[in-house]
Amino acid sequence: MAILKVMGIKKTYTTRFGNNQVHALKEVNFDVEQGEFVAIMGESGSGKTTLLNLLAAFDKPTSGTISIDGKELITLNDNALASYRRNNLGFVFQDFNLLDTLSIKDNILLPIVLGGKNVNDYKERLNTITKEIGIDTILRKYPYEISGGQKQRVAVARALITDPKLILADEPTGALDSQSSDDLLRVFEKINKNGQTILMVTHSVAAASHANRILFIKDGVVFHQIYRGDATDEELYKKISDTLTMLRKGGEN
Repeated sequence: MAILKVMGIKKTYTTRFGNNQVHALKEVNFDVEQGEFVAIMGESGSGKTTLLNLLAAFDKPTSGTISIDGKELITLNDNALASYRRNNLGFVFQDFNLLDTLSIKDNILLPIVLGGKNVNDYKERLNTITKEIGIDTILRKYPYEISGGQKQRVAVARALITDPKLILADEPTGALDSQSSDDLLRVFEKINKNGQTILMVTHSVAAASHANRILFIKDGVVFHQIYRGDATDEELYKKISDTLTMLRKGGEN
């Protein structure tokens, strides 16, 4: 069953004085099935960040529809969108977006507090998640006391705490060293195997090679896609690299 449906999405920006229009997305169509781990790739300016902002309901498309679990986001007003985003989507950002004034535990529980829910009802889930991704021993610490890799694991725990239908990850390994990146991606694989749907925007071939499917965006459209199938991470890495080379050359073999 498709958890996310993107149909005919276009996004056009008008320049400051209205003289020119920039077509960031021209005609984007794809579905994400429940339990998939999908990576979106494309060169700078391809439209992948614009697409993520639309999926996160931070912006609205010029035309087309985005449905998550059957709910069309374009039909919701700003207050309903904020509530829906808080209750159904989890976010992992490149720069972590943790609050230094809050402990690790309180950072993870922040979406629960903002949603007006009782944090005591989430103690068991907090313990389960933090043990599963290896940060249960640092809950009393503060973000400035832990490493970048640990910060990103905290961000993943915060994204998971509300049991979201979909996790949106924006360049999640961009601020990490290679070992921390690999550790984080193994966490993504683990939670995906437990049933969590993940959509990740990345420029990293290594990161994308951990996904089950890779969508390539070029000039505002979905240009190509690769399914993992039985491929290993190394085999998928090569397929992704070859596809990016093809994209740069401007044609499809």
